[in-house]
Amino acid sequence: MYTSRLAAAVVAACTLASPALAQERSHEIGTPVSAEDLKPFFSIQPGGIGLPAGSGTVAHGREVYNQRCFYCHGEKLEGNRDMAGPPLAGGRGTLASEKPLKTVESYWPQASTLFDYIWRAMPFDQPGSLTADEVYSLVAYILAEGKIVGQDVRMDAETLSKVVMPNANGFYDGSGPDLRIYRAGADK
Repeated sequence: MYTSRLAAAVVAACTLASPALAQERSHEIGTPVSAEDLKPFFSIQPGGIGLPAGSGTVAHGREVYNQRCFYCHGEKLEGNRDMAGPPLAGGRGTLASEKPLKTVESYWPQASTLFDYIWRAMPFDQPGSLTADEVYSLVAYILAEGKIVGQDVRMDAETLSKVVMPNANGFYDGSGPDLRIYRAGADK
């Protein structure tokens, strides 16, 4: 009884608020939306599909890191528990141990995922505020500190898509024949 009254109240509130919400929209119903309008809603795919134009260096990444990231992730990418910032480097070879350390270096299977995460969610207090060049630089710096790429790398869409992460083969990809029943149009 209580649940149905609550549901009715929520529906009524949404119905009354709809005209006000419709006026605040930047696009009217039926207005064509461009690919550029939709771009923020799609993540960068493994292999680098969807990476933006731009580039960065390890040296610039170190500067950006020291300005925007070290407070949560530590001076040497070791993490900061007080700020809930996880470590970003180290831990390689620990995943099968009693004390696994999941970091970009030890756990993440795709470098493009690192770019996407920083691009969308970092820094924590101003997500999405970094430029593409700053993100490429941060990725170069983090990967160089983890000895995944060299200190002299210039990171861009092409070089990032060629990075092979230490844990690249550490995940089951789900494309085996045992999952055929879950695929649309698959024979049973």
